Amino acid sequence: MKGSCIIFLSFILILLTIFACNQTSPRSGESYLSLTDDGAWCWFSDPRAIYFHGKYRRTYAGWIDQKGNVMVGFYDHDVKTIETNIVHKELEIDDHDNPGLFLDNDGRLWLTYSKHSGDRIYLVKAKNAEDISTWEPTRSLQLNDTVAYSESSNTYTYTNLCQMANERNSLYLFWRGADYKPNFSTSTDNGETWSTGKILILPERLYRDRRPYVKVASNNKDVIHFAFTDGHPNREPSNSIYYARYRNGYLYKANGEKIKAWTALPIEPRETDVVYDATTTNEKAWIWDVTEDRQGDPVIVYSRFPNDSTHLYYYAVWNQGRWVNHKLLNSGRWFPQTQPGTIESEPNYSGGIVLDHEDPSTVYLSRTKNGKFEIEKWTTSDKGKHWDVTEITTNSKFDNVRPFVIRNHPMDGSPAVLWMNVKKYIHYTDYETAVMMDVSP
Repeated sequence: MKGSCIIFLSFILILLTIFACNQTSPRSGESYLSLTDDGAWCWFSDPRAIYFHGKYRRTYAGWIDQKGNVMVGFYDHDVKTIETNIVHKELEIDDHDNPGLFLDNDGRLWLTYSKHSGDRIYLVKAKNAEDISTWEPTRSLQLNDTVAYSESSNTYTYTNLCQMANERNSLYLFWRGADYKPNFSTSTDNGETWSTGKILILPERLYRDRRPYVKVASNNKDVIHFAFTDGHPNREPSNSIYYARYRNGYLYKANGEKIKAWTALPIEPRETDVVYDATTTNEKAWIWDVTEDRQGDPVIVYSRFPNDSTHLYYYAVWNQGRWVNHKLLNSGRWFPQTQPGTIESEPNYSGGIVLDHEDPSTVYLSRTKNGKFEIEKWTTSDKGKHWDVTEITTNSKFDNVRPFVIRNHPMDGSPAVLWMNVKKYIHYTDYETAVMMDVSP
């Protein structure tokens, strides 16, 4: 009997140890593992980080540093080492230039990126699987249709690359391009050649370079999700949130209603699902993330602004045939450090809110607490009605903003979030930030 009790107590201790290892004790943002002490990113080129388990177990990430170098690095989960490499030296000092990452079927890493309103997209592929030390020659892609849109802007910003396994591994590349609108191109030969770019979303041209902001997410099999706005909240007093999904040659609403054939694009925002209509509230919004839940239904997070100093986070779900918007909290105001005697140029730069694409019932967000932006993990079991909140950072010296959940991370209950720890952020061209990690062992 005594031996049985000892065995039982030992078992309980093991369980408690495992449970403890999978819990995150909140601590200052600066005390976490730093993937890089010099790295920044915007939130419209994705994915910014991907987990891959092949020969190694590694998390890969990309960023832009203070010198304008396009950087890539990885954290090896087994040997606990970090390696980084410069992919493009001194491209531009601008956090809009961070690369979007893509892993091909051979386990080789691809990066797509551009200057902020640059004249081309760069595409670079690693020479070897699970290796960031050597790269193929960088390719220059100029895909905007300068004939159809000859009177329009011809620039490139933000890149998102995904692959449709059910379409013979066709590649879809999205960027902000011709006419400052969301553009796309496709490749059916593993990125060797690309179709001429085409505008995806075309709102009424109320002013030159009106630019919808779009978030792109795919299951990399047969669906691509889009969540987007009318334009920039600096220019749009009634900036709303919209949704559409691509499948098998058509765009659809969340209820399955066909919007338009892919060959008949572009679309107008109001042809799609209106997730949040700012014309009814006079509270402009900005998109942050979109993905699908385990049933394939879309989930969206965004910021809403009753005024520029009040940033409200919302969680929108497709539930029982309609869009339901749940307010989470007031995260505070903008995070850029407005200099004395100046007016903030980016008052709608929230701390940030993102979905866990492996399970969007989990959200990570940045909010103000005791004068600093801190990272929290929110989880819901009833599609956003009620939430459990876990602090990730607390009592930080510097702000913690723009979280990103690692794509394809292991579902072992451990955190898998990265974020920017901000020593200085005056402007998207003037920053001193680190990329921190809270990852599984």
